[in-house]
Parts: sequence; structure tokens; C-alpha cells
Amino acid sequence: MELSHIEHIGIAVKSLEEAIPYYEDILGLKCYAIEEVKDQKVKTAFFMIGQTKIELLEPTDPQGPVGKFIEKRGEGLHHIAFAVNGLEEKLKKVEGKGVRLIDQQPRKGAEGLDIAFLHPKSTFGTLTELCENKNKNK
Repeated sequence: MELSHIEHIGIAVKSLEEAIPYYEDILGLKCYAIEEVKDQKVKTAFFMIGQTKIELLEPTDPQGPVGKFIEKRGEGLHHIAFAVNGLEEKLKKVEGKGVRLIDQQPRKGAEGLDIAFLHPKSTFGTLTELCENKNKNK
């Protein structure tokens, strides 16, 4: 599989309002976007560092994936996302190699990206997201 770069690192937090000041005031990063992704039951905040983004994930529903993650594991590293071209093809390829998929087909994520997750039981405990920016490819 060809990965072009780390698209973002997702970090689960209980509150964007409490977490954003750490990233801005302590680390010196600038939050450039806040967005709600209703079907994933999260509100996100983005920071850029070099070519990589940090995505803070605040659950909007305790029964959503991030809400359950925080309940079980607490705040912290949630996933790593890699940028790819040809996301559908990549999913078929990794599934053919025995990787368990959470998403059989790409779906819309934050910032208009097409996304799909690979199950952490197949990726050595790390929830892995593959992202494609189709607007960038046009």
C-alpha cells in the first residue's frame, strides 16, 4: 500500500473547551477549524503541525464510538490516519490480506474527506484510519 503521509492523529477528549487551550497556549498551535460530524457522534477541532494535523475528538453522545472509547480507556490517543489515493481499492487490497475492516466502503468524515477504519484487532491494537481527499485529486 502506498501512503503519502500521516493525515492526522486523532485524540479523544472529554471537552474541546478544556483541551483546546492546552494545544494553543502551551504547545503554541492554532485551532483552525471546529466541526461536528453527526454520524460519528463527535465534535472535532483541528490543529496543523508541519504536514500533519492533530484532530481532537469530543463525543456528542456517550454511546457513540468516541464516547465509549473514553468510558473504557479514558482520554488519549484514539487513532492514526494515513492519506491514500484510491481508498476503495486500498480497502479491498488490505481485506484480501486478512485485515479486518470496520468500514467496508468509504464514508464521509471531517473536512470532507472520504474515510474508512481498519479494526485494531488486525492492526496490533492501533485503530487505523485511511483518508482520501478527492477534492485534492481533481
